[in-house]
Amino acid sequence: MNLFTAPAFFAGLALSLSLIMAIGPQNAHVMRMGLRREHLGLTVAICVVTDVSLIAVGVGGLAQLGGLSGKLLGALTGAGAVLLFMYGAQAMQRFVRPAPLAVPGAGQEAAPGMSRRRAIGLAVAMSWLNPHAWLDTAVLMGTASLAYARPDNAVFGLGAAAGSLLWFSALGLAMWSLGSRLNAPWVWRALDGLVALMMWGTALWLLAGLL
Repeated sequence: MNLFTAPAFFAGLALSLSLIMAIGPQNAHVMRMGLRREHLGLTVAICVVTDVSLIAVGVGGLAQLGGLSGKLLGALTGAGAVLLFMYGAQAMQRFVRPAPLAVPGAGQEAAPGMSRRRAIGLAVAMSWLNPHAWLDTAVLMGTASLAYARPDNAVFGLGAAAGSLLWFSALGLAMWSLGSRLNAPWVWRALDGLVALMMWGTALWLLAGLL
């Protein structure tokens, strides 16, 4: 990277971090898997690959095409709302009827572990069926990249991809390190209750935008 492309890289990095830090379905899922210490690397990898793919789509041409079509955007938003309602219902069920602690090593019976197949399915759903990921990552990043001519627009995309990698890796490691310290039933119930309310609120907000 030379002095001419560095500003584009750091602009993409800064924008990516500013968008991704908001607590959403992806972040909440990474936080939970990190605290559970289950399939964290796999979950982080899927989230990063999703973001990088959507950034490539946005920077590579979606912005020049005018963004997502109305029908596709509506279908994606509706599917995302349904997913959020379902995920919120699962979290509320855990809040109402808490299971044994999921974090091992405290001398207590642990809840059954999540299978690798289910972990992949959840991570893919939280990433690819998340309307915010498409809007923020593909459309907004793609539009922002228009401020840079080639090849600086590609450098901007690389910076955005680096931001996604840094954030999800740091979030996952932070939750992993806190997992053994937050091994208490009230912590898990509070997290599940917060996730349920956040998911349902986001789903209602998405549906309101379709009206």
